[in-house]
Amino acid sequence: MKLHSFHCSARILALFALLFALAAYASGNGAKIPITTSSEQARQAFLKGRDLFERLQGQESLQHFDQAIDKDPDFAMAYLYSSFSQPTAKGFFEQMNKAVSLADKVSAGERLWILGFQAGVNGAPMQQKEYYQKLVEAFPQDERAHNLLGGYYFGQQDWAAAIAAYQKATALAPNFTQPYNQLGYAHRFMENYAEAEKAFKKYVELIPNDPNPHDSYAELLQKTGRFEESIKHYHEALARNPNFAASHIGIATDLNLLGRHQEARAQLQKLYGMARNDGERRAALFATAVSYVDAGDWSSALKEMDKQYAMGEKINDAAAMAGDLGAMGNILFEAGKYQDALAKFDKSLQVMEASSLAPEVKENARRIHLYNVARVAVATGDLKTARAKSGEFRTRAEGAKNTFQIWLAHELAGTIALAENDPGKAIAEFQLANQQNPYTHFRLAQAYAAQGDKAKAKAAYAKAANFNALNNMNYAFIRTQAQKRLAVN
Repeated sequence: MKLHSFHCSARILALFALLFALAAYASGNGAKIPITTSSEQARQAFLKGRDLFERLQGQESLQHFDQAIDKDPDFAMAYLYSSFSQPTAKGFFEQMNKAVSLADKVSAGERLWILGFQAGVNGAPMQQKEYYQKLVEAFPQDERAHNLLGGYYFGQQDWAAAIAAYQKATALAPNFTQPYNQLGYAHRFMENYAEAEKAFKKYVELIPNDPNPHDSYAELLQKTGRFEESIKHYHEALARNPNFAASHIGIATDLNLLGRHQEARAQLQKLYGMARNDGERRAALFATAVSYVDAGDWSSALKEMDKQYAMGEKINDAAAMAGDLGAMGNILFEAGKYQDALAKFDKSLQVMEASSLAPEVKENARRIHLYNVARVAVATGDLKTARAKSGEFRTRAEGAKNTFQIWLAHELAGTIALAENDPGKAIAEFQLANQQNPYTHFRLAQAYAAQGDKAKAKAAYAKAANFNALNNMNYAFIRTQAQKRLAVN
């Protein structure tokens, strides 16, 4: 399992807090980012939680962050790390916002970390980069600063820069395990599978009794089409922690890719039954929806999403509810029910607008709604509306310097070009879209086919068909179609 990173000057509250920070780290001239807390007991609890979180055991880490916060209610970094591990979107935003509210009461390094994380959540990646670069400049000997910057580059798909940052982190702290995991994924995305395997094996060597190293190696095997071997290694992870949700989902994905959908859903039902919180239950439900989509059962997929939505609605988790409605809209869109899809997209935005979430988060939702309205317009033949909404979306995404949404803008422009019988323009746009989205390669194949280039169409269909993405709804939408197109090309 990879760490999905949004990552993320002021004064220290009192001299004794500074002394605790200096006791924790040999700061000297600022070698390590301090930890600001008024309680030694809180600091010790935080360090235990941080260690577990960095080994991708989020659920296990939460009790320690709770203890740290109980001992020091103003412990900003404890709130921040707690947000990473929260099982619900509502809990995530509550804890993150508490950390942000304390950002002016901590050290300069902690403040940069917290505000950088917030910028990523708010869809401002360039601002996030600025914060993290300043953090690395201020603490060049801190492995976590380089790991954060690596996470930023990872999210931007700048694999070479991410690898350089992670290698710097491991050079500074050879036993710091998290960068080895991310190094493996960065090399994997570059299709440097030998280097990915090397990084994952080092990760296993460092913490052999933890589940995540085995889980990550299993995902590499899955990516390269070695599904039965992958299942074996996911079981290795579960032997170390039977509750490690990612490995249950990994096994289900392998089974889906082997065409054994009922077995996949049985595995996910097992996860649902043993889930320790709503986050794990939601993960099981979403993965079940993906399995149904992969099998072409749209109705059953929507029922699973309805269950997810009900869980969010029960606690008024606006972010989760809006996300669920968006996913429902995507399923309905792929099923050809465009007006029903649009109704879900509209409702998703309404939920966000009515929430207490930050204005930046709401503005993100407004931009995505423009994208969805344009998609529906293309599908229903209203190209005038599609062009207008697409142009507005692109302008606003570029204004926000939001890389992910700029990729979506190129995808949208390519889809419109295909509808206008301009495959050359479509190809150029799809090549600038998200290359880690298997649907991009499927659309690129369609454009090459429209251009009459059978060889490139076949290669793109093959890449889409064999993308082997973990628990990916977009892949489920197109996998079978790509396989069928590949068979006749």
